[in-house]
Amino acid sequence: MNTQPSSLREVNFDGLVGPTHNYAGLAAGNLASMRHEGLVANPKEGALQGLLKMKSLLDAGYAQGVLPPQQRPDIGALRDLGFSGSNSEVLASAARKAPQLLRAVCSASSMWTANAGTVTPSLDAPDGRVHFTPANLQSSFHRFLEPQTTGRVLQAIFRNEQHFTHHPVLPATPAFSDEGAANHTRLCGEHGEPGVHLFVYGRKAFGGEHEPRRYPARQTLEASQAVARQHGLTEAQTVFAQQHPDAIDAGVFHNDVIAVGNGAVLLYHEMAFLDEQGTLDELRAKMVTPLIPVRVPVEAVSLEDAVASYLFNSQLLSNPDGTMTLVVPGECQENEAVWRTVQNYLLAGNNPISEVIVKDVKQSMRNGGGPACLRLRVVLTEAERAALSGRVLLDNALYEDLTAWVNRHYRDRLAPEDLADPQLAKESLAALDELTQLLRTGSVYPFQLG
Repeated sequence: MNTQPSSLREVNFDGLVGPTHNYAGLAAGNLASMRHEGLVANPKEGALQGLLKMKSLLDAGYAQGVLPPQQRPDIGALRDLGFSGSNSEVLASAARKAPQLLRAVCSASSMWTANAGTVTPSLDAPDGRVHFTPANLQSSFHRFLEPQTTGRVLQAIFRNEQHFTHHPVLPATPAFSDEGAANHTRLCGEHGEPGVHLFVYGRKAFGGEHEPRRYPARQTLEASQAVARQHGLTEAQTVFAQQHPDAIDAGVFHNDVIAVGNGAVLLYHEMAFLDEQGTLDELRAKMVTPLIPVRVPVEAVSLEDAVASYLFNSQLLSNPDGTMTLVVPGECQENEAVWRTVQNYLLAGNNPISEVIVKDVKQSMRNGGGPACLRLRVVLTEAERAALSGRVLLDNALYEDLTAWVNRHYRDRLAPEDLADPQLAKESLAALDELTQLLRTGSVYPFQLG
């Protein structure tokens, strides 16, 4: 079993796949999402795949939490955009007049909780509390709908003001475009040691150069700097690095599609950073524990294969003996070049990675989200874990309850034309109302708040 020697443990809070999981192709620059647009999805399979991943990591000794999905369809958003009448009439009118808007307000993208926000552990914060900033996700409409509910969920779970503090979402403007922890990595020795925070951005809002030409850069330097200021992080604790624009144009819409860090290890692709050497040098200068860079050259894994397999969108987890486990999606095993690199370079290399676990998360992968997208990393002390509100830390009983809940409420087939079905909206609200009772979060959804 995996038990951290310190009272500090990293808890991975995975997002539950929502009842309206579908393939709408909403995310520009996310090649998997664009490629699978219009296919029939299986929400039940997606939710069960996510739960099974959580349960297997729990069984291996890792601390695992759960975050609920958003209220979808977001009929309130459609009303704000001028649709009126009963809920059924609003859905029917949107389907007829603005089908892309209907798809957006039905998106289950909140399953990717790496975008829920940015977290700083109490060990690194000047006030000794865990800090949270929900991401504004302003670069895409379907995700821009998430932050308010995300903030309520985080405040409902991390409620104790002695241990947790919550910051406002950054202004939802292009200058402060913020995509959360998908562009943030904390590097340290063990989790109980002070960390250096690597913030990766795609562009500068004011006077930037070297921007992608094909797809949008979703994170700005200014947003990353603002979050660091909110959390009280100093210059000595932070490194701001620009993502390589060629990688963004190849489909690397977040840094966690091209790099993953844990402890002192930074596993990254050669094309991850615009200034690779400068980034490594600054990390080495600021980290107490020596950095362990694990660089995958383009000759071993092309950008195309990195994006197709999501090798770097994997979970890198610490073991008590100092080794690390890499949790990869099944697509890595199906890609010859990637799997050869995993076996002959990562596992056989001079680095702490000693084990690779393959997980089937195909329902998520087809929309462009791998194992790392599905989790928000929160480092907590024993006292902070005890101070959590609700029933959100996974155990066998909660896993069984959530599995039964999915089987009761979820459809096993959902096509784009089904999104206008008013019965789907009713099913979703009934499921979410029951879920808040299972997780004991209290009222967090708009329909519960009146």
